[in-house]
Amino acid sequence: MCAARLVRHIERVFVDKSIPTSASEGIALGVRKFAAVRRKRQAGAPVLPESLRSYIAFAVTLTLTRRPVLYFDHNATHPLSETAKRAWLDAVEKFPANPSSPHRAGQRADAALQNARGRLAVLLGCGADEIVFTSGATESANAVLAQFEDVSVSAIEHPCVIESVRGKSARLLPSAATGVVALSDFSERTPHLVSLMAANNETGVLQSWRETLAVCREHGVKFFCDAAQWIGRMPAAGLGACDFVSGCAHKFGGPQGVGFLKCPANFPPLLRGGPQEEGRRAGTENVAGVLAMVAALEECEAAIRDGALDARLKWREEFEREFTAALPGARVLGAGVARLWNTVSVIMPETADCRRRWVVVMDRLGFAVSTGSACASGKEKPSHVLTAMGVSPQDAGRALRFSAGWGTTHYDWRALLDGVKDAAREMGVALA
Repeated sequence: MCAARLVRHIERVFVDKSIPTSASEGIALGVRKFAAVRRKRQAGAPVLPESLRSYIAFAVTLTLTRRPVLYFDHNATHPLSETAKRAWLDAVEKFPANPSSPHRAGQRADAALQNARGRLAVLLGCGADEIVFTSGATESANAVLAQFEDVSVSAIEHPCVIESVRGKSARLLPSAATGVVALSDFSERTPHLVSLMAANNETGVLQSWRETLAVCREHGVKFFCDAAQWIGRMPAAGLGACDFVSGCAHKFGGPQGVGFLKCPANFPPLLRGGPQEEGRRAGTENVAGVLAMVAALEECEAAIRDGALDARLKWREEFEREFTAALPGARVLGAGVARLWNTVSVIMPETADCRRRWVVVMDRLGFAVSTGSACASGKEKPSHVLTAMGVSPQDAGRALRFSAGWGTTHYDWRALLDGVKDAAREMGVALA
């Protein structure tokens, strides 16, 4: 068999739609192909090409079934970084005691906790006594919003904010079609608190939190910034100037179930019980989780200082250009405004059968991505973020979010583009 024919056979295997995408499909394919080889041998027909094809298909099957999924859902959860894992394991071994205990082991745990508190405060630009460790951004948001009745919140806030103000005297600050929330001038009313996230979790659109903070200062209004998606992806410096800031570790490579709230020293607690966190949050502190969180954030901040964002932003922009060029009818949400370097939120082209979900097809092809909402079938409501941006329920049903992490490479973005094209072909969408 000549080399050219061998190459053609290999190419046919890799573009053949019969290539399996699961272990069960791979087994069935192997059985069929080896049976075909046996029949040809019995008939006296040449079997080398088909036999070679079967062996190649079997090798590809092993590769596909063992290949890790390309993960593009970091805005939901960033996998635990190696730095955070080492810090957590080290803390579990060195500081097993309760940091509130009076003995030496407890004092050592408390000293490690206070050291981490100080390091986080330096990154944010606030006092160590203004940091309270919590279970995450949801708890932090609930703790802040429980203290205020008259509030203004942006229409694109995370559900932990939106749900926390139900039943209160709350006004929604509208969003433009770009996903940018308009700056309030308080001409109609002056609330007690304004809540505006730093970066949106669905679209990655950056918000004018610094400008909003300045306006709030001018009018004597407290300002709360949900920085869960910003911290660990953009510089944390300056956030400490806000009255309240929330963050959570698992968005930037730390462990799940731990976060923080920047708040005044006299902040009343949401959770009551023991005197932990200077009386601002009852419950034994998660020492290992806190140390892992701060270690992960310091690693992210070091990468940002070293200029790691520039290349990653170019990878995202390249993906967007080729994505929109390849898929007529698709569009990028928030195009033309500043967004996180890792986030691309898109409306996919229409398909003949809306019951076939883009996210399901992408998952089967080996890509973990997120979606805005299901088809407008009455069973699921469209994303409130996309609704605030003026996206119709029908379009919102075709929304996908691709969110990269620090470990995502240029090759991964290229592979994602190929995966989107494969999904489009499977969904019957014509490519440009």
